[in-house]
Amino acid sequence: MGPGLVLVGAVALLVVVTIAKGIRIVQQAQTMIVERFGKYHKTLTSGFNLIMPWIDKPRSVDWHQTLVTPAGDSYSRRFRTEKIDLRETVYVFPRQNVITKDNVVVEIDALIYSQVTDPVRATYEIANLPDAIEKLTQTTLRNVIGEMELDHVLSSRDMINAKLRAILDEATHKWGAKVSRVELKDINPPRDIRDAMEKQMRAERERRATIITADADKQSRILQAEGIRQSEINTAEGDKQAKILHAEAEAAWRLKVAEAEAQAIERITAAIKGTGGDPARQGPVPPVCGLRLRFALSDAVSLLLVRVGVGRFAFADLLLVAGDEGDDGPLTDARFHLDAAEDAYPLPVVAGLQERLE
Repeated sequence: MGPGLVLVGAVALLVVVTIAKGIRIVQQAQTMIVERFGKYHKTLTSGFNLIMPWIDKPRSVDWHQTLVTPAGDSYSRRFRTEKIDLRETVYVFPRQNVITKDNVVVEIDALIYSQVTDPVRATYEIANLPDAIEKLTQTTLRNVIGEMELDHVLSSRDMINAKLRAILDEATHKWGAKVSRVELKDINPPRDIRDAMEKQMRAERERRATIITADADKQSRILQAEGIRQSEINTAEGDKQAKILHAEAEAAWRLKVAEAEAQAIERITAAIKGTGGDPARQGPVPPVCGLRLRFALSDAVSLLLVRVGVGRFAFADLLLVAGDEGDDGPLTDARFHLDAAEDAYPLPVVAGLQERLE
């Protein structure tokens, strides 16, 4: 092999290498930063790109990825690359200990969803973008959790996520990245704290059960009292109506008695006038007591007391008791009492009254 052949081979090899260095193929959703003589020249887009060989050179950046094995274990892989991934990337940070405001140490796992929006800033504004985001997340998480008590931390994950996202998004904006979401994957208090929380939860549930039982018993007693009250009200209303009806019946009875008394007075007056005696010409007679009279009325009455004047200085009390006797119609027994003064009604008049009544 002569020197000319070797030279041709070397030139051909140099041409191939030069062409290879001038061709850059960038995959979809990736980009590449090209420098010319050490200074930023342009950004290559996805697809086939040509650069000046030996003059233009892609800029390498430090990157790392968190990979998860099928067993669930995760590990980080650090490397240098010329291509920058523009897709949204998930950063899984290792579990870290954080102290709360009430001095409780908790272990927290966090997930960060970020995306490179400006490859030039991500290359020149920060040396290692993934490491910077991870460290910033750790410090920010300690600051946010350190201002809160444990109970608030466990019940306010959404608020913590929102605070972390706002702080990280503002800090990473000048690095050409955007933090879209921050999630607290897990919050693990110490074992003794978890046991105490479980006891507290059990006691709280027992307290709620006791309160619910007491409320149910209270409502039951209230309903029973309402039922008794309503029953007594109904009973009182019934007694009231019964008394009203009884009073109306008694009023009607008294009206009937008054009507019967009026009829009796008329008959007694007619009987006295039928004797034909003149009290003014009769001498004094002793009082007549306990005279039993018997006469018939057209309308029967239960009890009748009649006081009738039988002279200028005398009057008669008649206690009438109604009843049925045989087929002759209602009969009335009367007890006749005559109070007489010196000028009392004469005995013949009384005898005539008795005969007239019978």
